Amino acid sequence: MEFKQLQYFMAVCEELHFSRAAERMGVSAPNISQQIRALEEELGVLLFDRIGRKIVLTDAGAILREHGSAALGQLRQAGDAIADLKHKQGGALSIGVLPGDADLLFDALLLDFHRAYPQVSVSLLETMKVTEQVLDRSIDIGVTIRPVADERLTTIPLFREEFALAVNSQHPLAAESAVPLAKLASLKLVLFPGDHQCRRLLEQYCLEQGFRVQPHLETTTLASLLRMVEQGFGACVLPRLLLENLDGADIRTLRLIQPTPSQDICLVYRSDRYVSYAMRTFIKTLRHYIEAAIRHANIS
Repeated sequence: MEFKQLQYFMAVCEELHFSRAAERMGVSAPNISQQIRALEEELGVLLFDRIGRKIVLTDAGAILREHGSAALGQLRQAGDAIADLKHKQGGALSIGVLPGDADLLFDALLLDFHRAYPQVSVSLLETMKVTEQVLDRSIDIGVTIRPVADERLTTIPLFREEFALAVNSQHPLAAESAVPLAKLASLKLVLFPGDHQCRRLLEQYCLEQGFRVQPHLETTTLASLLRMVEQGFGACVLPRLLLENLDGADIRTLRLIQPTPSQDICLVYRSDRYVSYAMRTFIKTLRHYIEAAIRHANIS
């Protein structure tokens, strides 16, 4: 079995489509099909069932995928360890976050990190499957919600994320410092869609108080939510840490109480992987960034 064949096989496993896998690997579809057939002939088993234009993994293919993922992961770790040994102090890092969190937490952080460590290449992916993709090694680090119950993962608590109400400076509630959560039932709201984690958390808390939020407008982007609040179209519920660190003078932040919606945020990575220079520096930078943001919010 050749290393390139294993790479091609893993690409087909992830895409479940020969043409897309070939495009991803930078080769022709006939080439990647030929390599998979050669691998199947060498192993004496079929790795994929071909059903019309669709393909699915066989039991043998599933076994090879599991061990192939581990093998490629070990090779990546070896590369990271050797790079550290040679004092290159560089490397690449892939980070998975829940949809929306890239806007909420990472925009400014990544700029600061790149300025401090320009030799480290960073890619950021929004995904609903943070822990799953950390486990299958398609991403190096994940930022997600605690608890994470999997002994294969190392979990680093980051902070407790509280949610607050954002209103326009001319809103009737703008002079208040805090409002009960039940007040949301009578407010004109702009919110993330129902499948967004922030929205799901809010709905959970509201249902426990006996009501359901009814937004007047939904949008998938943080920028559009903040713009709607600034223009007085409606109020919005967002992480307090984010709101307290905004520069916009037309938005007021009110604490939500009785109760305060909140969730615990953590960082995860595989316990069996090598913690490279890129990972170490990013984790350190992320924790310092959050500590500074919390201090700023508390002072404000």
